[in-house]
Amino acid sequence: MYLPTKESTAAVLLLLLIGDVVGVARYRKAASWPLLRRLLPSVLPGVAVGAVFLRVVDDHTLRLSIGVILTVMVAIQLTLRLRHRRRTDPRPDGPTPPDVPEQPHRLAGVAAGIAAGFTTMTANAAGPVMTLYLLACRVDKMAFVGTNAWFFLLVNLSKTPFSAALGLFPASTLALTVALAPFVLAGTWLGVKLVRRVDQRTFDALALAASAVAAVALLVR
Repeated sequence: MYLPTKESTAAVLLLLLIGDVVGVARYRKAASWPLLRRLLPSVLPGVAVGAVFLRVVDDHTLRLSIGVILTVMVAIQLTLRLRHRRRTDPRPDGPTPPDVPEQPHRLAGVAAGIAAGFTTMTANAAGPVMTLYLLACRVDKMAFVGTNAWFFLLVNLSKTPFSAALGLFPASTLALTVALAPFVLAGTWLGVKLVRRVDQRTFDALALAASAVAAVALLVR
């Protein structure tokens, strides 16, 4: 909200990388590498398309685009939560479906990778895309966290050269990263401590609410 939109995506990227390193250090052993190997090759084309988009649009258009992306991602998240709740809630006419890992069609992995690459390059908003794909795979909670940690570390590292080529890392952005890094580390420490004490439904609701507020702020600014 306080930086030009393009510069803000780069500034957030550097802060996200700090959190990614902590996430991988904490949950590195829980990742599902078969899922990562299916997703990662198709992420780079999405990142490249997102980089071109960043280059050709003006700041106002990018801000509105990020707002729309966030709004769509929040809607997808809400839809997923409702469907997941209906699927897992006990029903009087039969047992709850078993939690068996699934492998979506390979094209679904390619589509998810491209969508994640584009949304993360333009808006750092690939989280809901990954949620959509991992819920479809029906991975358990720890695999979900570990796979996300590795995915976003690798993807955000791949985005860094694109952002640098677009000139989005001026000295002021680097200075801001240094100033905010201790607060990011404090937040990751607090998150690790609290993750087992906050139930998943409350956490998801808070995350969705924050995304919705961000989307509205960008669209009405």
